[in-house]
Amino acid sequence: MTLTKTLVAAFGCVALFGATPALADALNVGILIPGSKSDKGWMESGYDGLVAAQEKHGDEIEVQMIENINYADMEQAITQLAMQNDLVIGVGGQTQAAVFKIAKRFPDTKFSIVGGNEGETLPNVAGYDVKQAEIAFVAGAAAAMLSENGAVSYVGGMEIPSIVNAGTEFGNGARYIKPDIKYFETYTGDFDDVAKSKEATLAAIAQGADVHYHILNLGLRGMEQAAKDEDTKIVGSYTDRCGTDPLYPAYSVTGVGYQVQYAIDQATAGTWEAGYKPFGLQMGPDASDMIVCGATDEMKTKIEEIKEKILSGEIEVLEG
Repeated sequence: MTLTKTLVAAFGCVALFGATPALADALNVGILIPGSKSDKGWMESGYDGLVAAQEKHGDEIEVQMIENINYADMEQAITQLAMQNDLVIGVGGQTQAAVFKIAKRFPDTKFSIVGGNEGETLPNVAGYDVKQAEIAFVAGAAAAMLSENGAVSYVGGMEIPSIVNAGTEFGNGARYIKPDIKYFETYTGDFDDVAKSKEATLAAIAQGADVHYHILNLGLRGMEQAAKDEDTKIVGSYTDRCGTDPLYPAYSVTGVGYQVQYAIDQATAGTWEAGYKPFGLQMGPDASDMIVCGATDEMKTKIEEIKEKILSGEIEVLEG
């Protein structure tokens, strides 16, 4: 395992993990994980991808990671990583503005944004679009098939276009299966606020929702508390963990970790390219998929049918 340096939010304390130093000509990779790497969500999926890349490439890469920082510290964190690394990865669309600003100062450093949106371009920045709205439609369909009450809910963190579009398509997917299904959509304004996500989930449960979906980080813990207390279910996001928790009868895969691995794979191979790159269903099940744990053949067939219709354009979904 290569040497990994983890810098805490204050940037003053360094903890070292691993014992084998990287090769002298190793690729230096800096990664910013703005939230907690153990959030059971987006950030943890990104971290899992980093671990997988380290296992694959060994001493060909040396990794420096900054995690769990405030939005106000984003530019400082990216600057520090850019000063010391060949490739800098920002995990989450919330890193995009800071990456584009700092990348102009470091033209010889490559930057990849996991969850990047199409827009500004620079010759040293790649933006990887996970296409959350696309798989959210499929997740909505799965939730509708799983709901016994005919009511589902969605809780998003920040009310920004990509998160709102995913919520819209989750509702559209649910109505694709059950046109009269009740759908409740809420935004807490914070991906990590446990109390607000619990409150939003309980409010939906009070109106009959028995299956929930989310785009949250640590805030997911609030949704879990509400679902456990009221005996409802959650369609998980980001990673397939079927069989690990009965609270989750299904998972959507959004390929956050896959994109982290992709950036590192491309950089080590010398094939890294700047620009916007859409991932989603077209990149295969590692990048985007929907898994219902213990699904019936009928469910599996319906989910595959929906995925194919999205890919063909028969079902149109929003961007993001």
